[in-house]
Amino acid sequence: MKTVLIADDSAFMRMTIKSLLSKNGFNVIGEAEDGNIAIMKYKELKPDIVTMDITMPKMSGLEALKKIMEYNNEAKVIMLTAMGQQDMVVEAIKLGAKSFIIKPFKEEMVIKTINNI
Repeated sequence: MKTVLIADDSAFMRMTIKSLLSKNGFNVIGEAEDGNIAIMKYKELKPDIVTMDITMPKMSGLEALKKIMEYNNEAKVIMLTAMGQQDMVVEAIKLGAKSFIIKPFKEEMVIKTINNI
């Protein structure tokens, strides 16, 4: 069973993603509401996969992605983004993100993307 860390500043979005992943056989081992906490929990929990919102307070998802990739260049991070943030998606892929999911998303698209990583 793959382990997942969910990083999103929206408690509702974290709950939605956790529910979706749990019912599809993934083990959500941690949640983070900003980039700083995401980095700390990544190092502590060592998840197989991270879902990372691009826009978060204190430290953005892009900055957190950069720091996680410096810590472990094999990290599997999937960025979550709102429509209209294509420039940030391109930057995320350059920084090492393995894929991205555009919000609002469909459950099957999330599962397919994670399974492809």
